Amino acid sequence: MIHTLYATDGMVVAPHHLAAQAGRDVLRDGGNAVEAMVAAAATIAVVYPHMNAIGGDGFWLIHEPGRDPRAIDACGPAAALASRDFYDGLAAIPERGAKAALTVAGTVDGWRLALAMAADWGPALDLPRLLAAAIRHARDGFAVTRGQRTLVRGKFEQLATLPGFAETYLAGARVPEIGERLRLPRLAATLGALAQRGLRDLYDGELARAVAGELERLGSPLRASDLAAYQATEVSPLQLRTRTARVFNLPPPTQGLATLLIIGLFERLGAGRAEGFDHVHGLVEATKLAFIDRDRVVSDPGRVPVDPRSLLAPAYLDDLARHISPARARPWPQDGADGDTVWMGAIDREGRAVSFIQSVYWEFGSGLVLRDTGIGWQNRGIAFSLDPDAFNTLEPGRKPFHTLNPSLAIFDDGRVMPFGTMGGEGQPQSQSAVFSRYALFGQALQQAVTAPRWLLGRTWGEDDTRLKLEPRFDPALVDALRAAGHQIDVLAEPFSNSMGHAGALVRRADGIIEGAVDPRSDGIVAAL
Repeated sequence: MIHTLYATDGMVVAPHHLAAQAGRDVLRDGGNAVEAMVAAAATIAVVYPHMNAIGGDGFWLIHEPGRDPRAIDACGPAAALASRDFYDGLAAIPERGAKAALTVAGTVDGWRLALAMAADWGPALDLPRLLAAAIRHARDGFAVTRGQRTLVRGKFEQLATLPGFAETYLAGARVPEIGERLRLPRLAATLGALAQRGLRDLYDGELARAVAGELERLGSPLRASDLAAYQATEVSPLQLRTRTARVFNLPPPTQGLATLLIIGLFERLGAGRAEGFDHVHGLVEATKLAFIDRDRVVSDPGRVPVDPRSLLAPAYLDDLARHISPARARPWPQDGADGDTVWMGAIDREGRAVSFIQSVYWEFGSGLVLRDTGIGWQNRGIAFSLDPDAFNTLEPGRKPFHTLNPSLAIFDDGRVMPFGTMGGEGQPQSQSAVFSRYALFGQALQQAVTAPRWLLGRTWGEDDTRLKLEPRFDPALVDALRAAGHQIDVLAEPFSNSMGHAGALVRRADGIIEGAVDPRSDGIVAAL
């Protein structure tokens, strides 16, 4: 049994232990929460490549004591050449390969903007220090995790023949074993270049020219002009007022709205206890209504048909909650969304907190690994449709629908809670499960993360809409859910990766920091 960990001078949680330690070491050297997160983000892009890369996107919530959080959208848009005509003759954008690599990778410029926001917090650590752990692990090697081996083995036929993949992530023609050393020398050189020349080098410097040239040769619509035009932006976060806290998340193009809707709807149902029928049924039914609203609202910010803040108004939530039956399941034919992502949190000794998420969308994204730079590129653009009448139809310069959504809660009693998870369609579901257990039912933070979870919709590699449950739930609860009309699939694994890798930190008003890591991940809580 993992117990909630406590500290006083800083804490980082990540789904890989080396990333958490990299962030913790930056705090130890006098760095702040943003600097710790940049170090963790760079490191996890090396050691957890199946889940994220510097060729992906990112989103931030940054909190200073006494101030509302600031939010960063580091999502790259579709290339100027990425029109429906570019994909003429295809029914859909290819899921892998060069044509799947159609959006700018925004996360590295998000690091730059976050560091700029924190510039007045005190003396800054330089980029060589912040990227040192990532460079070392890429150059000297790291041990392959169970998750990486499992995903490479499961997707071998899709990935092995893609440009750059085999020579980067395979040991000859075979999948590396768990614990086998993997070195990424070209990525180490790229990170070294960013450390020396600055993070914008990926967008308008030597690295940008190398990246754009190779993407063009491979057949991607991305060009140097797309990279040069991109900058991460500060956006106004969405917020939900609950009885005891304000909960913040990102606006479109993320599905942060869905997380807040689920929490707001569930609070109105008055469920009695954690893991009871009212808890699980209530959150599942709230998820269905939240996803219906999400799918009609969340898109590129220029396409959003209504102000998403209006859907978080108390009167709207009160009315929507009346459509949830306390005893019967709503039919659910909705499709899900896959995703591979990392969520990480950091709190420094001054109480500044970060909730951060970084992703390449599917496992290994497009599957491309650029030989000149060692960068794996995302396939986030496959969320666009080639149907001209679709809500999320492909157009140049548009941002794709994003499953990514980091959360942060500020409680009325002074507690601050960055929390989140990876897992595509499961992100809002797992976040609402963790928050409800901790904030509404008073569970210990680690218990709220460890407790059995559920997923409405697709798991990775499967295409159904049943309600998946980990087998640690009370059989009587499973029977009650079935009797209410839920189509149930009890999974075999007691701690299933299908449920995503959640994590949370809480800083209390007395300065004590609590941390919880998901036993489903390869991560730890690293503290001072």
